[in-house]
Amino acid sequence: MLYQLLRWCFFLFLLTGMLSCNELSENKVLYLAHTLPQTHPVHKGILAFQTALEKKSEGKLKIKIFPDGQLGSEREVLELLQIGSVAVTKVSAATLSNFVPEYNVLGIPYLFRDKTHYFDVLEGEIGKSILEKGSKYWLRGLCYYDAGSRSFYTKEKAIRTPDDLKGLKIRVMNNQMAINMVNALGGSATPMAYGELYTAIQQGVVDGAENNPPSFVSSNHYEVSKYYTIDEHSSIPDVLIISTKYWEKLSPEEKIWIQEAADESAQAEKEYWAASVTESMKKAKEAGVEIIIPKKSLFAGKAASVLEEFKKNNPSMATLVNQIQAQ
Repeated sequence: MLYQLLRWCFFLFLLTGMLSCNELSENKVLYLAHTLPQTHPVHKGILAFQTALEKKSEGKLKIKIFPDGQLGSEREVLELLQIGSVAVTKVSAATLSNFVPEYNVLGIPYLFRDKTHYFDVLEGEIGKSILEKGSKYWLRGLCYYDAGSRSFYTKEKAIRTPDDLKGLKIRVMNNQMAINMVNALGGSATPMAYGELYTAIQQGVVDGAENNPPSFVSSNHYEVSKYYTIDEHSSIPDVLIISTKYWEKLSPEEKIWIQEAADESAQAEKEYWAASVTESMKKAKEAGVEIIIPKKSLFAGKAASVLEEFKKNNPSMATLVNQIQAQ
């Protein structure tokens, strides 16, 4: 506890000093923190954002990136944005939903019909309206990054139908939608920190987890999980967020540069993501992981109760869900 407190004090001192120096400089530096490794396709998208912004602003706006969770977890970094200590971050929409309720909608299982529908929603008026909802919580959305579709992987028992999930402890993010989904499918949802998961699977604390192919491989979870079931139960995007405390200090021209750079980086990240999925699946197969392609309608049918329960408990967001389904 003392170590964590000292760590926070150190980072706040460091960032305050950097921001103070930044205010005295003709050029501005935006500090961007995220939790992903530098080999991750989303990190490559962030590098594209960095390059595009510096080019558009002719060096007047620069990005300094703190990857690998250097400044804390996703939740901790969002809190740093809210007080203005960090300018920008990339987080999962699932984590963001704990701050901005509308992002919960994007985690509903089997909400998107296919990849085309997914991007039509995120890049259209519906997606933009959700990005704007965060402003009242000091977290303004800039764009979405493709984070693929999440599927189940297990250590000892293959999942071919929802019935195979019965009795299995499945690690999920600390997100109510994810918990409800796994429980509805018959598994036992077990929230756990991502950094603890490899050892938890290895030692049998949990029977498996769920994530997208690049994360499955980059985390080395494929070493301890020999079955990967491509049920694609949820397609939760990542979101590039800027602190409104920082945003409001920018000139109109600077805001345009940042938004345009973010939009360009989102398109570049799509390509990085697609290439990474192909590469990750190849690596997993070569390592002996059995790739299972189940009948997704069985999973979707059993998870339908999660959607109905969400609409019942959140009538103000039921319209948003209906709009997505109708698009």
